[in-house]
Order: sequence, then C-alpha cells, then structure tokens
Amino acid sequence: MPEFFNVLPPEQAFATLQTYLRSMVGSDVIPLHDSLGRVSSKNIVSPENLPGFARSTMDGFSVLARDTFGASSSLPSYLNLIGAIQMGERTSLSIVSGQTAQAYTGGMLANGADAVVMLEHTQILDEETIEILRPVAPGENVVQVGEDIRKGDRVLSKGHTIRPQDIGGLSALGITSINVTSMPKVGIISTGDELIEAEKTPQLGQIRDINTHTISNLVRQSGGIPLNFPIVKDHLSSQIETATEAIAQSDILVFSAGSSVSNRDMTADVFNSLGNPGVILHGLSIKPGKPTIMAIVDGKPAIGLPGNPVSAMIVFGLIVKPTIRFMLGCIDSPPNYVTCYASKNIPSQSGREDYIPVKIVNQGDKFLADPVFGKSNLIYTLVRADGMVKIPIDKGGIYEGESVKVFPIV
Repeated sequence: MPEFFNVLPPEQAFATLQTYLRSMVGSDVIPLHDSLGRVSSKNIVSPENLPGFARSTMDGFSVLARDTFGASSSLPSYLNLIGAIQMGERTSLSIVSGQTAQAYTGGMLANGADAVVMLEHTQILDEETIEILRPVAPGENVVQVGEDIRKGDRVLSKGHTIRPQDIGGLSALGITSINVTSMPKVGIISTGDELIEAEKTPQLGQIRDINTHTISNLVRQSGGIPLNFPIVKDHLSSQIETATEAIAQSDILVFSAGSSVSNRDMTADVFNSLGNPGVILHGLSIKPGKPTIMAIVDGKPAIGLPGNPVSAMIVFGLIVKPTIRFMLGCIDSPPNYVTCYASKNIPSQSGREDYIPVKIVNQGDKFLADPVFGKSNLIYTLVRADGMVKIPIDKGGIYEGESVKVFPIV
C-alpha cells in the first residue's frame, strides 16, 4: 500500500490551487431579466438621478413647512387648498405661502412645496380650506431628487452577483441589458464499475449514479455550465480517453470517485496524463472528503472528488464552488450562516476538520443544530440536513449547548 496523503486543510489547499487559476473566462451582454445569479463583468454607473423628481411618501398635502410651524389640534394652521396633483402626471401647479395642494404617495409635489403633511394630520373644512393639526419640517415625507441614487454614482461593482433587488434597481434606471462574465464550462465524469445510469434498474452489486446529477446541479447553482459525460468504468485508457475529450470542451474538469489509493483509483494517473503540471495536491485534512485530488492541466483546474455522495458534495462546496466563483471574477462575501446551539455532544478528532450535517430545529427562543449522523456514502444524510457545522482542526469536538455556526451545504 503506497503512502496515503500529504494532506492540507481546505483553505490552504484552495489557496494553493488559486495560484494557478485564471479569473474571468470572458464576457457576455445579456438581457437584464435573464441576469439573476450572473456576475457583472463591468462597473455599472447610474445614467440618471433616482428619483428624477421630488416624490411624496404619503397621501397628504404639499406645503411650505414654515406655514405649519406651531400647528396643533387645539391651534391649527389654515391653508388654502388650490388643487390636486394626480399620479403619473407632470404638474405646473405651484403654491406660495398660505396655500396647499393635495399629494399622493409616490406622486409629485406642487412646485414651491418643501414638505408633505400626512392626510391623518389634517382636517378638511370646505372645498378651499384645510386645517393642519401637526407641524412638519422641511423635507419631511418627501423623497428628494437623487436621494435613492445620483447620476454618475456606481450602482453595482464588477464581480457582483446579480440579485432580484439588483434587477429591480437597474430596471428603475432604464438599464435593460448588462455585461456579465461568461459561465465556465465544467466537465463532469463519474467513474466506477458498479455505477449504472439513474434510469436503469440495478442488479445486485450495482448502484445508480448519484454524483453526476448532484454535481451538475451544484455547478449550475454555483454559476457554471455542467457538461455531463457518460459513466466510465475502472479502466485507465477509457478514463484517459473520456477525460481528454472533456478537458478539451471544458474550463474545469471534475472527476467523481477514483481519488483514493486502491488499485481501482486511478484519477491521479489520469490527471497526470492530460497535461502539465498535473497533480499538485492529493488529500485534505477533513472528514469526510480526505481523498481529494487537485491538478492543473495546461492551465485548467482538474479536481478529483471522492465517490461517496456526502464527501463529494462537501468537497464541492469547499473547493469546486470557490474555483468556479474565482474564475467568474466574483467578489461576493462568504455565505451567511445561522447561529445555533448543539443539541448533543458531537465528537471529532483533533488534527483534521470535521464536517457534520445538521438539521436546524426551532426550540422556542433559539435554534438547535441536531446532527444527522451517517456514513459518507449515504445521500439521505444530506437530504435530511439543513446545513453543515465545521469542527476546526484543533478542536476535539463540540459540547451539547455550545454555540455553533451552521453553513449552507454548498
């Protein structure tokens, strides 16, 4: 049996891989409505002020604020009502001291007005007179020109992942197309004599291919384009042939299974045969997911994931997803987490990072992280989980009641 691995923690391993990676695989111009989840390839600058006119934030009356100073329910101010400004209309209506005009939420103010009195703080005496029952300050209940964003301001930065609110904000500025980075193509190959396609009925000793389907959707979720290749048996020349075809069509190559050290695990040999420098790292100091391979094939990353579905998904989140995001030029912050409390003791072994699937349980005023224990070849360990708890490399476990961070699985 050969020596196992010179293992590294995931962050250090990815930092090693990152030194070989090239960001930005290209740029596309796409319709704004198709841009959700894409990454901007240029800074986006506002072409105009938003709003372009002063807007009322309330139903009420446009006023000169000084006309309301000192007003109260016992000693109201009286103003002359000279008209109303309809929604969606540009108005030429102007007021001077002692006058007011009706305003609507989101609509224009009368020219000359500097505040809006809420409808609830007024009393209509007749068709031409209203009482003001509470004073307002200049600018109160008004959104000023450019208060949301000003012409020439940066709206979104290069490397930003487009969210629904971003699409709304760009729509408000009349921006209907956007420059985004091209999505890297990820070739996916599952290997193993025991694997069959998911639509087939397995005989004894056979299992349906899980990883091709989970990995391809993880790629899509991460911003890449999955290219699924047929299952390859544990035969070196067949794996090299398929891998050669895949790497030619892809920006990233992902192998599933074959990353350990048995005589059936030949991913390292495959990667080394494809191009230089070949394998740069073999092994992560984590559980599950230790038998992971990273290689560079003539400038393209190739990553060998463990065959067990739980291990493959965990390593994907730690290595493959950041690789895709780096190549997209993404500048996003790390994923959010939920602070929970361990529902029971969770053992670990010092010297490696352990990743434990957990179910988040709402218990009154706090959330519990309830571990979902299971072997790394059992996919429903993850199906039943909401996230992962990482036990650091220098920690021997987590005690019941201890505060933990629960991260999304990918």
